[in-house]
Amino acid sequence: MFQIVNHEIPNQVIANLQAVGKHFFELPQEEKELYAKPPGSKSIEGYGTKLEKEIDGKKGWVDHLFHIIWPPSDINYKFWPQNPPSYRAANEEYRKHLHGVVDKLFKSLSLGLGLEPHELKEGAGGDELVYLLKINYYPPCPRPDLALGVPAHTDMSAITILVPNEVQGLQAFRDGHWYDVKYIPNALVIHIGDQIEILSNGKYKGVFHRTTVDKDKTRISWPVFLEPPAEFEVGPHPKLVDEKNPAKYKRKKFGEYAYCKLNKIPQ
Repeated sequence: MFQIVNHEIPNQVIANLQAVGKHFFELPQEEKELYAKPPGSKSIEGYGTKLEKEIDGKKGWVDHLFHIIWPPSDINYKFWPQNPPSYRAANEEYRKHLHGVVDKLFKSLSLGLGLEPHELKEGAGGDELVYLLKINYYPPCPRPDLALGVPAHTDMSAITILVPNEVQGLQAFRDGHWYDVKYIPNALVIHIGDQIEILSNGKYKGVFHRTTVDKDKTRISWPVFLEPPAEFEVGPHPKLVDEKNPAKYKRKKFGEYAYCKLNKIPQ
């Protein structure tokens, strides 16, 4: 996990993304439910809540909204809030600026492995990469010691690009300790996800992280998960596998990987 500044996304674009997301979550519950994930849907798109749900003896304390923001062929606008009216424009403007960040990240990570600049992105889905936006909304919690925002996990994405608000809550695990991820205004928090760990044959590690909640303040975050299409196969990059470094991961379709992870089936 690391943070990037000078990413060329204007501060106002990030501020607009945050403003419309915050506005949506402050609407009455029945209005948010209009965007609820349909019962029995195999997609995770839509509004949902874990407020008051029990997880590992702690109460879940988060509302969320998922919807795809790229590619256009995968977008389902019925999950994009119409209130506030500027919601769609703010999200499309952010996405437009995100493409350059995505390309630079993949190039840098690719070069770090000794690969050609384009090879890591191609191995993760190339131009078919899906940008899945999630908004996490953690209201003030009277007993933060008894609640969890999001339990400890690694992301199943290739890379996650996250915009936080100023309220502390994100923690990363390293060397047996949980560390607070310091808030840097207008920085983007980058998570290495499972697919980059697989592609790099373990050279880059998916970051183990969790979210805590605050007694007095509302925390909101906007991660975008960069994921391969469901039918796209991901495995260790052939250039990173040899006799000294055998493949540490199986090659499989992303959809199958996601199903196994969500249902806690060994990979």
